[in-house]
Amino acid sequence: MNSAEADLKLERMIQTQLINRNIQDSKVINAFRKVKRHLFVRKEYIENAYDDSPLPIGFGQTISQPYMVAKITEVAKLQDSDILLEIGAGSGYQAAIAAQLCKKVYAVEVIKELAEFAKSNLKKAGINNVEVINKSGFHGYPEHAPYDRIIFSAAAEQISEKLFKQLKENGTMVAPVGTYPQTLFRFTKKNGQIIKERFLNCVFVPLVR
Repeated sequence: MNSAEADLKLERMIQTQLINRNIQDSKVINAFRKVKRHLFVRKEYIENAYDDSPLPIGFGQTISQPYMVAKITEVAKLQDSDILLEIGAGSGYQAAIAAQLCKKVYAVEVIKELAEFAKSNLKKAGINNVEVINKSGFHGYPEHAPYDRIIFSAAAEQISEKLFKQLKENGTMVAPVGTYPQTLFRFTKKNGQIIKERFLNCVFVPLVR
């Protein structure tokens, strides 16, 4: 896919899949303009990179539908100074989008081959404020806690209490929770308590433990 074709498909994706579906945050929309999705898919799906759907990346995992990446990013309300933990790096695409909006992303991926895939894709995209860690993210990543934001790019049947402890005061966590379909929630830590907000039903691959 040449650069001109990618730019055209990317702009069409942004208009039809994000703006027309009420993604309103201009910072999120601009972040999508900076990241070419075709750099984060497998070669056999490159012509479908800007389609309105998730795509297989191997090992039973997918690169998420662009709209869901945008929705999670918008709901997380990322700030320039934020340190973000992502659970389930996959292809690295969600981390790449988030990296445009915050200071640092720690992206945890349990499947070694996908962790390497994500690292390679991020390098191709010229993104250097994401660190991909090959380990299970079920209990988070305490090495750099506490985090301003935590996002899940895979569905959790339940969220470990250890993850809430890794969230800063006034920090937020955004996650699809449940079995099928899941519900997208935002959790905000206020005065040590967790405030839970529901957004929409969604479908994500389950978190691999």
